[in-house]
Amino acid sequence: QVQLVESGGGLVQPGGSLRLSCAASGISFSILNMKWYRQGPGKQRELVAFISRGSTTTYADSVKGRFTISRDNAKNTAYLQMNNLKPEDTAIYFCNANFAYNVYWGQGTQVTVSS
Repeated sequence: QVQLVESGGGLVQPGGSLRLSCAASGISFSILNMKWYRQGPGKQRELVAFISRGSTTTYADSVKGRFTISRDNAKNTAYLQMNNLKPEDTAIYFCNANFAYNVYWGQGTQVTVSS
């Protein structure tokens, strides 16, 4: 059974940083393409960042230059480093993984940016 478990969310002041982690189990992590999505209050879920199994990365325009996605295949974990956080980054952040037509989701972790 494939499981994705996010951690690292919390309350941070504007301009602060957080690092989210997504630990995968039940599957060979190196074959997975990994994504981070977020869903803010009253908003649709949106794609924030993507890293392929070959470590190619892409980002939403709203987070370019502030967020960095990475992966550590030895630790079966993907990360989202978030710097210079803004109130509009407040959302539940979800980890997503796919291989071929199989798609997996984590349960989400809350990030709140507020003074």
